[in-house]
Amino acid sequence: MASTDTTTGPEGATGSATEAKAASGTGTLSKPGSVSEPEPESASGSGSGAGSPSGSGRGSDDLAGLEAGLDALDSVQVRHVPVREILVRKVLPPVVAVAVVLAVWQLLVSAQVAEAGKLPSPGAVWDSFTAMWLEGTLFGVLWTSVSRALLGFLLALAIGTPLGLLVARVKPVRAAIGPILSGLQSLPSVAWVAPAVLWLGLDDSMMYAVILLGAVPSIANGLVAGVDQVPPLFLRAGRTLGATGLKGAWHIVMPAALPGYLAGLKQGWAFSWRSLMAAEIIASSPDLGLGLGQLLENGRNNFDMPGIFLAILLILLVGIAVDLLVFSPLERSVLRRRGLLVRG
Repeated sequence: MASTDTTTGPEGATGSATEAKAASGTGTLSKPGSVSEPEPESASGSGSGAGSPSGSGRGSDDLAGLEAGLDALDSVQVRHVPVREILVRKVLPPVVAVAVVLAVWQLLVSAQVAEAGKLPSPGAVWDSFTAMWLEGTLFGVLWTSVSRALLGFLLALAIGTPLGLLVARVKPVRAAIGPILSGLQSLPSVAWVAPAVLWLGLDDSMMYAVILLGAVPSIANGLVAGVDQVPPLFLRAGRTLGATGLKGAWHIVMPAALPGYLAGLKQGWAFSWRSLMAAEIIASSPDLGLGLGQLLENGRNNFDMPGIFLAILLILLVGIAVDLLVFSPLERSVLRRRGLLVRG
């Protein structure tokens, strides 16, 4: 066997300790037969500096900066809009448009593009308006038609909403009556006037039947389109939280489908108003009262062109007023809640 040369004395002890340190690589002496464990490195000696106070401070600053950035993305900067800017952006354009239409209208009358009496001037239509105002019949005519349309629309809303929800959520029902609803929506509502008169007679029930047949399919199809656009993740999350059946429809499906449903309501009102005008024009009777449709028909029978144009303008103004006062604010509110519209 090869002999091992050992050194005795103080120098030898020092040399053995030095060799043991070099062999272990830990800086401590290990007993024979035992496995030496390396000393944990100090946090200050690491190159990352994550455990140092300065590294922790930098991490906190980065996290705070990230949170501030996310908050800035979520926040909406609301500024006060001057009245002058509101007038210029929202009031002036329609006023200019109306002025241009009136100017072109008067220009056509002055150029005599139509035979005398067939195209009344704006002044003649205004005279017809003031005559109805002074007689006290203007508001009565407007209220007769508007009240019928609003009541018919509310009835269509009460029927079309559950029907649309049923069609959207139950596949057999959708397969059965879904195509029928689409066909009814494309059918001109004026086609229902003749059978409604024969079925119900010349009274308000006939008017409401025509309104329902014209508006219910539009409202139901709008809700079906809105439900089809609901992300499946919302439905799964609702079922996980226990929102099933009517509770899920009320708390999950209807809020998520609100934009499509609102579009269906807007279209349903348009169909209601057009259906009513068709019914009032065709089925005019003294027992039904004088509405805008009857006013238009009376102008045709009497060849009163200013009265005809006045009735057309009043029908148009009612449609614009309902859209501006009811549906436009609702639409802006829904879009603003979903972050799609910024109040400027």
